[in-house]
Amino acid sequence: MAIEFGKKLTATETPIPGVVLYDLPVHGDNRGWFKENWQREKMVALGLPDFQPVQNNISFNEKAGTTRGIHAEPWDKFISVATGRIFGAWVDLREGPSFGAVFTAEMDASQAIFIPRGVGNAFQTLEDNTAYTYLVNDHWSADAQGQYTFLNLADEVSAIQWPISLAQAELSDKDKAHPRLADVIPMPAKKTLVVGADGQLGKALRGLYDGDPSVEFAGRAGFDLGSDEAFAGRNWKNYSTIINAAAYTAVDTAETPEGREAAWAVNVAAVSRLARTAVEHDLTLVHVSSDYVFDGGLAVHHETEPLTPLGVYGQTKAAGDAIVSVVPRHYIVRTSWVIGEGNNFVRTMASLADRGIEPSVVNDQVGRLSFTSDIAAGIRHLLTSGAAYGTYNLSNDGEPQSWADIAADVYELSGKPRGSVTGVSTEEYFKGKSAAPRPLNSALDLAKIKASGLELPLVSTRLKSYVENVDRAK
Repeated sequence: MAIEFGKKLTATETPIPGVVLYDLPVHGDNRGWFKENWQREKMVALGLPDFQPVQNNISFNEKAGTTRGIHAEPWDKFISVATGRIFGAWVDLREGPSFGAVFTAEMDASQAIFIPRGVGNAFQTLEDNTAYTYLVNDHWSADAQGQYTFLNLADEVSAIQWPISLAQAELSDKDKAHPRLADVIPMPAKKTLVVGADGQLGKALRGLYDGDPSVEFAGRAGFDLGSDEAFAGRNWKNYSTIINAAAYTAVDTAETPEGREAAWAVNVAAVSRLARTAVEHDLTLVHVSSDYVFDGGLAVHHETEPLTPLGVYGQTKAAGDAIVSVVPRHYIVRTSWVIGEGNNFVRTMASLADRGIEPSVVNDQVGRLSFTSDIAAGIRHLLTSGAAYGTYNLSNDGEPQSWADIAADVYELSGKPRGSVTGVSTEEYFKGKSAAPRPLNSALDLAKIKASGLELPLVSTRLKSYVENVDRAK
């Protein structure tokens, strides 16, 4: 069969998620033919994952009927034919609902196919002197062989219709001995690592992903973000995503010499290690930012607003954002006034209400609460929805309020008079105290994350539930 010249570069989806068949432009004349077998710019624009290949392999097969597979390796492959023709067969051997899905196609030099990690790959040559080439995004190593998954070429469930019967084909003894589908151990998905998993957001992420074996959690004792050895000692090839839930958040203490050093260590130096790891291993990095990266001069803050931090804490968070922004696959999730499991403003107000204390609370700082359960849900939404990488504001929804307004709501929900709370200015509240500067306006514009398909519960709804269930004794 002659190669068809002049085809356009096109992509065709297959029944196996992530497996895409490409028609390649081939240019020919009386001398032979030429093709761009891998052209990053054009192919990425067409939707091919920018999978960063590092090794190119060629399999030469002298006789028609040579059959190889079915092998699922722990890396992605971009496969094409250099000379001759093949019958290709692919079986999804990944954990999940598409396990066992099959796709077959005849391919010549004018086609290529992208095979994600964990999809079993096999081919049978249809012509003598067929050369089969593939790009992979990890280096082959003897250690990696223990992560392979195999399927027998003659598996009855997959029922691949080989053009040349396997009885007449050329097979290796190893391929003949591979297991049937019922005995295949599916290849697990790459993992997500949550660092800072013992804080308020980390606890919410633990609850959200409870029972999901693909998500690992590491607190300070399990993964020291300040240690180069901790980073070097982990096999990052087994991960796809890092969620950074770690942060130094002692806003006032950050203004002291000791606090400044600690804030820069956690919010900047550790973030730079995470960013470098994400770039080197092509990982997605999720990083949580803060309204404190702004000076509060605008009533509502958009994602594109220039960073104008006032104090040391805000400066370190802004520096962390700048570092993460250069990671190709990143989400910066900017929040405000975080409330979760642990010590926080709402719990303090509820405790004061129970004890009959009538507090003075700042009334000229305005923003919205962000409950950690909804921040966690927003992070999962970004990772699973295919949302474009970048920065997203994320808080709960509703009209912005002052801290005094929120305190009055807590008192009312606790069965106490709203008038028990007295509003005071920031200047008056901190008079004679050592305190960091704070933005007066912290409300975040939420249009971008809403447009991505995320529904944000109202502050009032979450606050009512929180006050009803919070443990005031802690």
